[in-house]
Amino acid sequence: MAQIPNLDNAPINLASLREQSQKELLTILKNIRGKKCLVIDPKLSGSLSLIVQTALLKEHGVELRHLSAEPLQTECTKLVYLVSDQLATTRHISLHIHDNTSKGLQKEYYLYFVPRRSVACEQILKEEKVHDLFTIGEYPLYMVPLDEDVISFELDFAYKECLVDADTSSLWHIAKAIHRLEFSFGLIPNVRAKGKASLDVAEILDRMQTEEPVNIDNVLPDINTLILLDREVDMITPMCTQLTYEGLLDELLHVNDGAVELDASIMGAQQEGKKVKVPLNSSDKLLKETRDLNFEVVVQVLRQKATSMKQDYTDITTNNQTVSELKDFVKKLNSLPEMTRHINLAQHLSTLTSKPSFLGRLDMEHTIVESESYDISFEYIEEMIHKQEPLASVLRLLILFSVTNSGLPKRNYDYLRREILHSYGFEHMATLNNLEKAGFFRKQEMRSNWLTVKRALRLVVEDTDTANPNDISYVFSGYAPLSVRLIQQAIRSGWRPIEEILKLLPGPHFETKRGGLSRASSLESLTGGSANVDKAASGRRSVVLVVFIGGVTFAEISALRFLSSQELMEYDIIIATTKVVNGQTLLDPFVEKLS
Repeated sequence: MAQIPNLDNAPINLASLREQSQKELLTILKNIRGKKCLVIDPKLSGSLSLIVQTALLKEHGVELRHLSAEPLQTECTKLVYLVSDQLATTRHISLHIHDNTSKGLQKEYYLYFVPRRSVACEQILKEEKVHDLFTIGEYPLYMVPLDEDVISFELDFAYKECLVDADTSSLWHIAKAIHRLEFSFGLIPNVRAKGKASLDVAEILDRMQTEEPVNIDNVLPDINTLILLDREVDMITPMCTQLTYEGLLDELLHVNDGAVELDASIMGAQQEGKKVKVPLNSSDKLLKETRDLNFEVVVQVLRQKATSMKQDYTDITTNNQTVSELKDFVKKLNSLPEMTRHINLAQHLSTLTSKPSFLGRLDMEHTIVESESYDISFEYIEEMIHKQEPLASVLRLLILFSVTNSGLPKRNYDYLRREILHSYGFEHMATLNNLEKAGFFRKQEMRSNWLTVKRALRLVVEDTDTANPNDISYVFSGYAPLSVRLIQQAIRSGWRPIEEILKLLPGPHFETKRGGLSRASSLESLTGGSANVDKAASGRRSVVLVVFIGGVTFAEISALRFLSSQELMEYDIIIATTKVVNGQTLLDPFVEKLS
């Protein structure tokens, strides 16, 4: 199955964006005549695999290498480096040049920064006295379509940079990506934003429109509404364990760039120690059907399909079938590799999710989210620390506990902080400082308003029917993601009816119409109701672009797809994000060890 996702059914023409990115890369390579070695920053290889196939690069006389500190072994005289703006990668490149020079090798060097040139990186090249040897350019890859309704800006560290390092350069990147979308699909007329970073992106977007305007004369925009949402507004959802099929795959096996890498033995191959990559996108019809379902239901669906296929086989072997019936059966057999793949994956997930430790953790997450017992939650986390369970698991539950309580009383905060350092080592002091600075794990300064928010937005839903859901809460078996409730409210009736609740959540908010109207931080500038998401004049469904700054989980993506599929919702949703995350991958950039 193709690694590159099929975008034919996307609500807007995402395939044209991908083709443009592919064309820009091939133009760079065509302009460097002859055989060349393309040295790719490992951080970019996943993104590029979703844009262009390796075979196509090789057709253009390209030899592929991954960038590392090791000397580069190639006979090519033209070296083309494609790198992100990480200082470490620039140092690796400098080492390559010095190594080649010391061996007396004559090479031509080309350096392309993704998505734009970096002053800091170029300064390192100057200090290493190799800057003048390079032809330097940019490859403006600001976004990558992961699927027909998901775009990633591939900004792994954006959230930590904004909250801890006070580095907001990623916000310019996000605004630039949205502005590029507007050049392709028209100026987005309605904007809603919640959170400080979201407001900053909206302001940068306005400045870009002033400096480099998108034509708005007689152009009907393909995207009707832009909703910008800070991850900081809802840190509860990513700390909970996702219970959709794709969400669980990410939680337990880690999805990277639209694929999951796992032992071949899990997939039924008799190859000990070998790894296989399983692509996960809507090109896989069975995945498309099951990815957004609660995992409990997926097991039943796979069982039904296997039983049906077994029955068809029995009918074929025992009855005289017509040619048409035989043809239908062979068609079904074509889906057998997909079926086998997902049965193997589901069997592996079932083994992990039936463990008492997994089920106990789910119970504790529900206890914390429902604010049932402070003491029981505190003691559970304390016990986890004393048992030295994986630090990432402890931190997820600790942050969930801290955020729902608006921090912990000083005595409890100091105690848990001290216990973590004693159990896991004082090198984790930097991590705890990062979490405090970000506001995830901190001392309590005011009473928690979580109960008010939870009740007002109906975030905990009793007796959730996971098999036939009628609410987004099915993705967490009873908890409706706060982020998606806010988006649901924004589209259905605007934010004005819940303005008092919005004020209880982190960061400012506003709604505005673009194209000459002034901005208002109160909600006077847009009327509520579905009028905001009008059907496009062409009769197509309107499109809402939801941008998560700081990351989105697969469970939230599933919940948004569920909303979009409801009869009364006459719009399609496209999700754009700095990165698709789970609780662990969201926290990874915040985890630092003092050496």
